[in-house]
Amino acid sequence: MVTMDPLANALSTIMNNEMRGHKEAVITPASKLIAMVLRVMQKYGYIGEFEHIDDGRWGKIKVQLLGRINKTGVIKPRVPVKYKELREMPHWLRKYLPSRDIGILILSTPEGVISHREALERRIGGVLLAYVY
Repeated sequence: MVTMDPLANALSTIMNNEMRGHKEAVITPASKLIAMVLRVMQKYGYIGEFEHIDDGRWGKIKVQLLGRINKTGVIKPRVPVKYKELREMPHWLRKYLPSRDIGILILSTPEGVISHREALERRIGGVLLAYVY
């Protein structure tokens, strides 16, 4: 089976396991982008520890779930936003997050994969990848 969007598959796997009340999720195939997005989610307390498992093929990522995710998903098409547009963020926040201070948008920037809050602090723009709340 051909995977068209590995990040979307990873986030839907996490969401499905979270809804079923599982304590962990196994994401295959593993990638650096998925690991960076998971690191941002971990920093904000949405998931616990995660580890890369080398199975001799693409690899897997085992993620510890904490039961704190209400919804997560990717933003398609990937939308580039400038810092000025981030500062005037209510359009993006209203579209993907339920309330102003609940949840995060995950961006890919020249300084790495970070949340929209960090991008505002660092005064940089990027490409919107995902949301989580």
